[in-house]
Amino acid sequence: MQKIYGSATEALDGLLFDGMFIAAGGFGLCGIPELLIDAIKEAGTKDMTFASNNAGVDDFGIGLLLQTRQVKKMISSYVGENAEFMRQYLSGELELEFNPQGTLAERMRAGGCGIPGFYTKTGVGTQIAEGKEHKEFDGETYILERGIVADLSIVKAWKADTTGNLVFRKTARNFNPPAAMCGKVCVCEVEEIVEPKDLDPDNIHLPGIFVHRLIQGEHEKRIEQRTTRAA
Repeated sequence: MQKIYGSATEALDGLLFDGMFIAAGGFGLCGIPELLIDAIKEAGTKDMTFASNNAGVDDFGIGLLLQTRQVKKMISSYVGENAEFMRQYLSGELELEFNPQGTLAERMRAGGCGIPGFYTKTGVGTQIAEGKEHKEFDGETYILERGIVADLSIVKAWKADTTGNLVFRKTARNFNPPAAMCGKVCVCEVEEIVEPKDLDPDNIHLPGIFVHRLIQGEHEKRIEQRTTRAA
């Protein structure tokens, strides 16, 4: 099965539709699938739901899709660093489902593993627990969280081999593996594609069975908040 495509636009061909649900990897600006996000913006797909830890910043990452009003709902842990995200949420223009970071990551992983739901103590007694099933185990209260299965996953890795095995670089690993797992189709952008023999099997972070399409591209190394001091 040929997994390598020439561009983000080609890799997304036939996958996008209005109202779709997308799981996106990344944390802040670290490890975000920026090329695929740009291609989704250019495609004009609208009314989308995104499961992502946050929405990048105003002019980068998912923040670009918020500017063009292509996102209907965010399933996220963090609103900060993105003024437009905050503005749309507070004004009622954007639906927001808050998830604790660990819960969001596990919801993605569970969906990718075929687990429809799991119980967690995180959020018990808070607004997070409202409307969710409560159950006691060993005298402790837990709430039921549903696994996430998205129409599409978009992620970024450091290296891939031609079969789709992925290696992430340091903290850019973040939400990318669970996000990749939970999509019916996963498209990944990488900095380098190598032959299968060039990756140490013990160093592979995500097996290629989860990855359906690959692109290689140039990526911008942005710093979310640059702080400097005099020498």
